[in-house]
Amino acid sequence: MKAAVKLCCPPALKNEGKGLRVKDADRSLAAMAKALGHPARVKIVRHLAKAESCICGDIVLKVGLAQATVSQHLKVLKAAGLVRGTVSGPATCYCLDRPVFSLFATLLKGI
Repeated sequence: MKAAVKLCCPPALKNEGKGLRVKDADRSLAAMAKALGHPARVKIVRHLAKAESCICGDIVLKVGLAQATVSQHLKVLKAAGLVRGTVSGPATCYCLDRPVFSLFATLLKGI
């Protein structure tokens, strides 16, 4: 069964790091790094990074974990701002928040 693919979610990031104070930038970097601190979440992010649009449904199959486990990992990634999700009927479609990943890369370079 092929997964439904939709256009990516609208941007959620309001402040792309411009004008972030050092403490705020450090907190943001730490939160994003912590969210990526689990191999299953890295696998989810890699899968989402390959998609040009939001993915509905095949994340569980690609990761190979139970639906509830994948949902919990997605919740952590969403809380850190790395992933966005929109409800589409009975499913939620997920995609990377690419501007946040750009911010993450910028913050890493500043270490």
